Amino acid sequence: MCAGFVPHSLTTEQREDRATSCQDSIAMVDANKYIFFTKIITGDEAWCFAYDPEIKRQISEWVGETSLRPKKLKLQRSCITTMVIIFFESQGVVHKEFVPEGKTVNAEYDKGVMDGLLKHIQRVRSTAFCCRDFFLMHDNAPAHKAASVCQFLTPKKVTTL
Repeated sequence: MCAGFVPHSLTTEQREDRATSCQDSIAMVDANKYIFFTKIITGDEAWCFAYDPEIKRQISEWVGETSLRPKKLKLQRSCITTMVIIFFESQGVVHKEFVPEGKTVNAEYDKGVMDGLLKHIQRVRSTAFCCRDFFLMHDNAPAHKAASVCQFLTPKKVTTL
């Protein structure tokens, strides 16, 4: 959650609402013995940058006692960047895709990613896939909440959070 959406000082009413919500969630989890959380598959996109692999020890050199201390090394991002879309659950990574260079992650591209994810779930977690015993948790990125993506997932009976 973005820090901008979470107030730093909560009113008494806000604290009580949060406590009640947490207690309700705990009661739901206790009733199902934590099974609900094992059914959530969540994912997100992240930029991956290539960095110069040099470390201080690789570039260190002997200097005299009166010499100036070397400046602290800073990693510089290279021009090599790629975006990865990764989905995971309580057991680990379910599916990952690297976005090809020059591609934009929009609703059309996201539908393709969702299709790949569902095919992967069908192979890896076939019993959960057959009875749709999983939940897909998305953030509010425009590509995720686009009507075409929702229309793609609805007939496949995928429950999104």
